[in-house]
Amino acid sequence: MIFETLGLSKPILRAVQEQGYSTPTPIQIKAVPIILNGKDLMASAQTGTGKTAGFVLPILERLMSAPGTKSNRARVLVLTPTRELAAQVHDSVKKYSKYVEIHSTVVFGGVNINPQMRALRRGVDVLVATPGRLLDLFRQNAVKFSDIETLVLDEADRMLDMGFIHDIKTIQSLMPQSKQTLLFSATFSDEIRKLAAGMLENPTQVDVSPKNTTAKNVQQKIHPVDKKRKPKLLSHLIRDEKWSQVLVFSKTKHGANRLVKQLYDDGILATAIHGNKSQAQRTKALSEFKNGKVDILVATDIAARGLDIVQLPQVVNFDLPHVPEDYVHRIGRTGRAGREGHAISLVSADEIKQLQDIERVIKKNIERQEIEGFEPLHAVPDSRPVTASHKPNRDAKTKSNFWKNKSKDSNKRRRNSKPRRRKRSGDTSLVA
Repeated sequence: MIFETLGLSKPILRAVQEQGYSTPTPIQIKAVPIILNGKDLMASAQTGTGKTAGFVLPILERLMSAPGTKSNRARVLVLTPTRELAAQVHDSVKKYSKYVEIHSTVVFGGVNINPQMRALRRGVDVLVATPGRLLDLFRQNAVKFSDIETLVLDEADRMLDMGFIHDIKTIQSLMPQSKQTLLFSATFSDEIRKLAAGMLENPTQVDVSPKNTTAKNVQQKIHPVDKKRKPKLLSHLIRDEKWSQVLVFSKTKHGANRLVKQLYDDGILATAIHGNKSQAQRTKALSEFKNGKVDILVATDIAARGLDIVQLPQVVNFDLPHVPEDYVHRIGRTGRAGREGHAISLVSADEIKQLQDIERVIKKNIERQEIEGFEPLHAVPDSRPVTASHKPNRDAKTKSNFWKNKSKDSNKRRRNSKPRRRKRSGDTSLVA
C-alpha cells in the first residue's frame, strides 16, 4: 500500500514524500481512514511505529476543509506526557503542514509562559501541550476549549503513570461533548480502558503492537556483574566495543547523575536526561546526543518516553526495570527501520527476580556472557527455562473454579439465611 490510497490530498502527500516516506506503517493504514471519517479511536501503538504521523496526517486533512481559528482558541488539542514528546509531535505537525495553511504551537512547562500566551492570542489550528502547562494557561484565560473539534491523548498509559489523570479529566470537562477523541497507548490496561470508557464514544479499537514481543533484529545479551562494578564494566564496553550513540537506562534520577559523573571520571563524556532537569537542560542534552557531541545519554524511563532517535545502535540496561514490559519498550528503541540493534543488560545477583520476570514476559531466555576481568563474586542465579509453548492458563482455570465454588457457597448461604440486599457494581471496561 502507498500513501496515495489513504485519502490524503496532494499538499500533504507532497510533505510526506519530502520526508522520505512512501509506504505507510500498519498503524497509519488502520488509523488514517478511521480518523478521516470523524470516528473516535482507541489505538495500541508503541513509540517507533509511526503513530504520530498516523494521527497528524488525517487531522491536517480534516482541518483543511474548514480553515479559520479564533483568538485564544484551538481546533485540535494533542496532550502528551512529556515536554520532549510535545516538541516532537509539534515538529511533525510543522513538517507535514508545510504546504497547507495550518497554524500550530506547542506549550509545556519549564520555560517562559509569556511567548506561549502571545502565540495563543492569535489562535491556532493545532495545539500540542502537556497537561500541567495547559491548565496554567487556562487559569490565566490564555486558552479556551469551546472550539475543540479533536482531542488526542498521546501515550495515555504514561500520562496515567505520571499522575495526570485528574488534569486530563479536568481538561476533558471543559470541551464540547461532540468532539472527536483519539487515544493512543502502548498497552490496553484496565486503567486505560476505564479512561477510554469515560471519554470516547463508540470507539474503533486498533491494536498493532504485539504484546510483549521483541524485535527479531535486536540482539539481546546479559553481562552478569557485581552491582558495584557496573560503572567500570560499562566504561570498558564503551571503549572496547567502540560504541557511539548509546542510550543507557537508569532506574532513578540520582543514579543517572551518579553514572554520568562516574563515566566522566573514566574519561567518557555522557549526559543525563530526567525529570529533575530543566527543559533547557533536557533539550540541550538531547540535541548534543543526536548531533554526536555526546555519545552516551543516560535516561530514566519516564524521561526517555517519546524520544525519537532515528539511528540508535545500542541500548544498555544499567538497571533492570521493575516492570518487565518496560524492558520491551526500552530495547524497542534500537533495531528500527530494518537495522540491526543491540540490547545489553548489566545484571547483578539482586536483580534475578526482575530478570526472570522479563524472560517470562518475552518468552525466551536471554543469552549470558561474562566479561573477562568482571566475573561476579556474587553469581547471578540460573534463569528458569522458558518456552513459547502455550500451556493451559492455570490462572484462568483457578478463577473459573473460584467463581464456581463461590456460586455453590452462595447458594447454600441463600438457602440457609435470610434474604439481604446485594450491592451492585458497574462494569467499567470497554469492549470495542
